Amino acid sequence: MLDVAIIGGGIVGAACAYELSRYRLSVAVLERENDVACGTTKANSAILHAGYDPPPGTLMARLNVEGVRLAEELCRKLDVPYRQCGSLVAAFSGEDAGLLRTLYSRGVENGVPGLSLLDAAQVRNLEPNLSPEVVGALYAPTAAIVNPWEYALALAETAVRNGVSLHLNAGVTAIRRCKGGFELDTAAGRFWARYVLNAAGLYSDEVHNMAAAPAFRIHPDRGEYYLLDKSEGERVSHVVFQCPTRAGKGTLVAPTVHGNLIVGPNNEPPRERDDTATTAGGLEEVMRLARKSVPSINFRESIRNFAGVRAAADGADDFIIAEAADAPGLIDIAGIKSPGLSAAPAIARMAAELLEDCGLRLVKKDFFIDTRRRVRFKELPCEEKARLAEENPAYGRVICRCETITEGEILDALRGPIPPCSVDGVKRRCNAGMGRCQGGFCGPRVFELLARERGLPPEEILQDRAGSYIITGKTKMGGAGLV
Repeated sequence: MLDVAIIGGGIVGAACAYELSRYRLSVAVLERENDVACGTTKANSAILHAGYDPPPGTLMARLNVEGVRLAEELCRKLDVPYRQCGSLVAAFSGEDAGLLRTLYSRGVENGVPGLSLLDAAQVRNLEPNLSPEVVGALYAPTAAIVNPWEYALALAETAVRNGVSLHLNAGVTAIRRCKGGFELDTAAGRFWARYVLNAAGLYSDEVHNMAAAPAFRIHPDRGEYYLLDKSEGERVSHVVFQCPTRAGKGTLVAPTVHGNLIVGPNNEPPRERDDTATTAGGLEEVMRLARKSVPSINFRESIRNFAGVRAAADGADDFIIAEAADAPGLIDIAGIKSPGLSAAPAIARMAAELLEDCGLRLVKKDFFIDTRRRVRFKELPCEEKARLAEENPAYGRVICRCETITEGEILDALRGPIPPCSVDGVKRRCNAGMGRCQGGFCGPRVFELLARERGLPPEEILQDRAGSYIITGKTKMGGAGLV
């Protein structure tokens, strides 16, 4: 029997796995998709929020500030792209300026360091491309940008290296109380665990209801985005927000850790929980709202549009992190909307504390792996590139020209602690296909490497999720074959 089963392999589930891997425990992550970070984690704004937005006294407020503080060291140790660029909340009117003062006071109460209110001239000095209608801004220097899917992957990989077992394609279908804990039926077989962490994101209410009486309902909302080419990457140097509304933090304009510009989201109800389709109307709305902040954005430089779905809990203005009232040992980590990415490592620490309160004995291991490194060939000095390519010629063959990703880096990803099973899985690990052509050049070669390394016929290679096959068979056959 496992000590802990973690349901969900997004940023929160991965952070919990990492935290629990510090202890002498048997822990498993049960993930319904064929990879980690395939849900909300891979389709968001990639922002670590400073923490001035959540109401004081809430879990959001406490865990946001603590999570951002923890993230800097975590990303450094786990070699995750991270940049503390700071954020600005722009005011366009006297009413907005009043809201900034409220946010400032709230942030001070939440313990956000370094907050300041700027006038129009100070804002323009920091961000000359902002609209001339901006009358002031709230400046939060501790806000940061991160690679969200690599953040989750790094936590999950390190947890696996420390003994956590990861089960992909293992969606939970039933949970029953049994002697000493829980019996879980999944698409990958049956598991037994003394305790369960429900980090199932968009499906956390359904997972809860398998073992306990209904207590909350996930009411998701969807946001659409533009990802613009690196030619727009220096349009702003900070994360630029507009004043928040009841619908959320609003449409932002921000640099990314890869040098691009991200713009979005809007806020709209999805047709289904996994509905990540983009719409002409939604993207038009994002464009219009973003130009209010930065009128000069060149949306013709868009290289990709995407949408993410957030797991908001119906009627809840805070995270839900608690033991289920009628299912002792089942801990819900639900309603983790923004700032969930920011708060993840702090949420994981709270989850460990709750498990201990429930009776789980936490004894730290004598040896714990807390570092991770990967080769980023294009960032190396010339002499280091030459040495590496001489030692391993695969590092001398560039596969992705847009991002200068080598065959060696792709092979590292395919041979890592959590090997990808799809072309997009490779992209999330080493950036091959993330550039201007979006895999138009390197995609076929990544496809070949994936088939070769996994020993699979081409017809079984996936673009991303289960069922997303790229080819179905040959269209031409030699000799007397059909064409």
